[in-house]
This record gives sequence, structure tokens and C-alpha cells, in this order.
Amino acid sequence: MTTRRIGLIGCGDVSVVHLEAIRDIEGLELVGVADTDPQALTRATEATGVPGFASTQELIDALHPDAVHVTTPHDQHVGPALTALAAGVHVLQEKPLAHTLEEGRRLVEALAAAPAGGPKVGICFQNRYNLASRHLHEMLASGELGAVRGAWASVVWTRSADYYRAKPWRGTWENSGGGLLINQAIHTLDLVQWLLGGVERTDGHVATRKYADLIEVEDTAELLLHHPGGVTTSFYATLTAPQHRPVELEIDCENAYVTVGGGTSGGLTIAWKDGRVDHVDERAVTSGGRSYWGVSHELLIRDFYEHLEDPEPFWIGPGEAIKSLEILKEAYRLSGVGPQG
Repeated sequence: MTTRRIGLIGCGDVSVVHLEAIRDIEGLELVGVADTDPQALTRATEATGVPGFASTQELIDALHPDAVHVTTPHDQHVGPALTALAAGVHVLQEKPLAHTLEEGRRLVEALAAAPAGGPKVGICFQNRYNLASRHLHEMLASGELGAVRGAWASVVWTRSADYYRAKPWRGTWENSGGGLLINQAIHTLDLVQWLLGGVERTDGHVATRKYADLIEVEDTAELLLHHPGGVTTSFYATLTAPQHRPVELEIDCENAYVTVGGGTSGGLTIAWKDGRVDHVDERAVTSGGRSYWGVSHELLIRDFYEHLEDPEPFWIGPGEAIKSLEILKEAYRLSGVGPQG
């Protein structure tokens, strides 16, 4: 078996999930880490025992990795990815694609312009790998559920003031590119648009309800997503709840009413119109981190490396990832908040 040499760019919270997956997946070897924050870099090098670097370019020049994982703050996603692509290095990047549409399009265009057989780019929308998500996608595609009549989705979580104080970039337009929608609810936006054939139009509003004196970005959103065929999804998300609730997605179909509950316990429930009820249990978390992040990071990472030799691009690449970014940026535009672009 070929051993893939992996570099990690960005040593913050979500990097733990990637480090554990790299450790646990046969054929992957972590060879170096990079971060612009000296303290974060020191913690990572001490924890992993690999050398540390102050930039993506320094890591690539010194180690010549086969791939890098980009787990930086949002405004530092595209730069490292472009640096890696220019060096012929594969990229697996955390969501969102970018903190602005302009930056996201740069990566989409760079990958499109790359020669055939060049490096691949994957974006971590791991909830597409959840058992409930995969099973529901297959059932919708097969027509078994009948025509979709409408959908409802909710992300009701909590964030404290200390969450933003600990890493102030999370609360700024300049560095994060948004708040709740781009940082937390983007996974559910991605699932909705993937399951229901995309989003043709977005209506709605975002607001900062709880920490307006501390953050610039939104903590609450109410959207109506318009899908092909006149189907709509009512979408509500907030970070003002007293505790985390499971993410919920409900789809009303001609033959059944389908409910997807998030986390490790919700799974998929199919209430057929004839009275039958089927249930698909969700798998347990497959890598470190928090259960409400989803259960399938390691599955996505494993799948990315299993398909590196395929002639086709990875199925969740920049062209897919920009769809959810377009939805949330339209919500910001309609609400008159944040930089436009």
C-alpha cells in the first residue's frame, strides 16, 4: 500500500478531527503542521511530534507532501489551497469554501484551469456521509418517496460570549465572512440543497439577537429556500438557545413524511402514508470532536484518499461547495449586512 504523506495547515479546534483521522486511517502519515500562530503551532508540534512551519509554502518546500489538510480560519482557506495546487499537492479543506464569494470563485476557477490528472480538492461537508443523509438521498433519487411537497430544517444551538472572545475572528465579517450561517448552519444548508436539487432563489433575513455589542455577524436566520419544481424549504437557525438541540430536517413527500434527526441518535424516520414506519439508526461518531459537528468526518477523509487516482474530480469539490456559500451570501445581501462579494 502506498503511504500518503500529509501536511496539516491550521492547528485550531477542528484540526483535532483531521489529526485523529490521519492517525487512524491506514496509509496516511502526518509529516508536518503549519500555523501563523506560534502558540498553536507549538501545541501541535508537541502533540504530534512532527516539525512545524510558519506557512504553507515553507511546509511544502521542506517536506513535499502528497496532500495538505486546510483547517485554518475562514479567511485563510483559499490562500493555502492555491499554494498547494500550484505545487501539485492535493487539498482537503474544511468548510466553508471561502469567506467571500470572490475568494471562492478564485478556487473554483483555479481548479477548473488545472491540467487533467492534476491535484484534487475536497471540501469537508461530512454530513453527506451520514447514514441518514445517504439513505434519504437514494430514496429521493429513486422516486420511492414520491414527489416532494416541501421541507423544514432547523439548527438550534448555543454559543457563549466566551466562544467569541476566545477567537475574535469568529465574530467579524472580515475574517469569518459571516456568523451562524457560514460557520454552523452551512452543513444543513448544504444537505438541503444537495437533497432537493439545488436552490434557485433565497428569501429571508438574518440578525444578531444576543451579542450585538460583541460581534458583527449574525446569530439568527430565517430563510425560505426555493428549489426546482416550486418546492420550498423553511429554514430556521439560531445560536441563542440555552443548549444544543439535534439538527432537524423534515421533508413532506407524496408517499411519506421523512424526518432526519442530527447528532448520533436521530437517524432517519420514514412515516409512510399507509401507516408503516421505518427507521435507519445513525452510526456513532467516527473521529474526534463534538457530536453535533456530525458523525462522518473520518468517512469523508477516507473516501477522499480512496479516490485520489480517479480521473474525475472529488465529488464534493469547490464547484459543489460554492452552492451553500451562494445561498448564505444572498441572505446577507437581502439583510443588508456584511461586505457584498
